[in-house]
Amino acid sequence: MAATTLATAHTVAVEHSAHDHAPGRPSLAQRAWLERGLDQPGGKLPLFDKDGKRVGDRTIRACIEQGWAEPWFANPMKPDWLVCKLTEAGRRLVSVG
Repeated sequence: MAATTLATAHTVAVEHSAHDHAPGRPSLAQRAWLERGLDQPGGKLPLFDKDGKRVGDRTIRACIEQGWAEPWFANPMKPDWLVCKLTEAGRRLVSVG
């Protein structure tokens, strides 16, 4: 039971720290996700990170709320997954560095 509690605490801490950032500035996870849309047709943002892990809903929704990404179309195979693309604001944000 202690191992499960520690693993859960670690997961929560990692998830939380990945999203701690100043308002109006992307976290490292958000920036990495947004940058991957720069060289994709239409600015399409990936559903999975470079390690094959699904991009977290929290990362996606935070970027949408900030206006850096927008839903593009519904995924008929996985309707609960958000297929998004970069907005012009998102493109400017990650292009500047």
